[in-house]
Amino acid sequence: MTLPGLAAGALEGLRVVDLTHALSGPFCTMLLADLGADVLKVEPLHGDGTRRMGPFARGDETKLFGGYFHSVNRNKRSLALDLTREEGRAVLLRLLENADVLVENYREGVMDRFGLSFEALHARFPKLVYACIRGFGDGRTGDVSLPPSPYANWPAFDVVAQAMGGLTGVTGPGPQQPMNAGAPMGDLAPALYLALGIVSAVRHADRTGQGQLVDVAMYDAVLAVCERIVYLYSFSGVVAQPQGAGNPQLVPFDAFPTRDGWISIAAPGPRHWELLCDLMGEHDLARDERYAANADRVARAAEVRELIGGWTRKHTTREVQDLLGGIVPCGPVHTSADIFGDPHVARRQMLATVEQPGAPDPVTIVNSPIKMTSSGTGVRRRAPLLGEHTEEAMTAAGFAPADIAALRASGILA
Repeated sequence: MTLPGLAAGALEGLRVVDLTHALSGPFCTMLLADLGADVLKVEPLHGDGTRRMGPFARGDETKLFGGYFHSVNRNKRSLALDLTREEGRAVLLRLLENADVLVENYREGVMDRFGLSFEALHARFPKLVYACIRGFGDGRTGDVSLPPSPYANWPAFDVVAQAMGGLTGVTGPGPQQPMNAGAPMGDLAPALYLALGIVSAVRHADRTGQGQLVDVAMYDAVLAVCERIVYLYSFSGVVAQPQGAGNPQLVPFDAFPTRDGWISIAAPGPRHWELLCDLMGEHDLARDERYAANADRVARAAEVRELIGGWTRKHTTREVQDLLGGIVPCGPVHTSADIFGDPHVARRQMLATVEQPGAPDPVTIVNSPIKMTSSGTGVRRRAPLLGEHTEEAMTAAGFAPADIAALRASGILA
């Protein structure tokens, strides 16, 4: 199903061959598809493993794919191909003749063993942008005068990247209580960086005629989004620790309990601090020299949090929000149910309703946060069935119907 009324995307005409699986790679190519790129997801004959992962929609007896797969593979086409066989790799090379970008997230060396290394493809398709996500990067980038990363051949998942990149070490209720972030940032951070790298490399290729390898390591991307831990250690020798919902350099800048939930309040500057104190009815507190400057409040962070928390506990989240909203930076700690009911989310079109094959009712997935005045962005159509566009893509690549039938009969295509 294609959703009506969405203008052409800014990346319309960009052709992407997507060999990715799981989360990091598909999220990257989804971002490109949301912006209008034609993304052809080339899957093994058994499909991306996430097709079989739930949750599945209510009433869906077919279970062709669940919410996980749908959310990060919308707007794509699917072709099912056996790359372990020479004939399958020959098909891929035909598909790449008209492609601008190839994206993969295999472990280093897999594509080389297929004869599909960056060097081989660059020699054949000089303008092709070859992009990859790996746990610890590709040996062809970084400081190649140094020995390879000691982790170069390690497998990696989100939790490994969060741990090694520093995010787990600063997330948690307090010092020596590390935990992973609730969102899989070990996968999502590299996906975001790779998408930016891809569009930059495509612009370079358009200008020079030369494609290149774009490589993002999961470890590196997590470290990049944890930039604060680097300058804290470099400038002051401080090793950042888990701080709960607060910030070690700004107070108040935290989530506070209410009678029925939680609300985040940020008032580290003098004006917002005064306004907060006055709205709490603590007029003397605003002029108390012990808490006058942010640095003073940082030194007495526990006291400040208790003062504010003592006030918020007496009120509902809505009461605090109504009192502070628009004056002091604040926001309720939302559950997913709250988000579905928030008028901001509706106004920003952040939830998209799409068809779910096998289910009697449509389902809702998150939409793109990128909004443009002239170019359309976001969900255009549901995620594809396995091999749904095989014949369409093969025909566009110049294969005759008899050739497609023969490849299907030999088990190269599904």
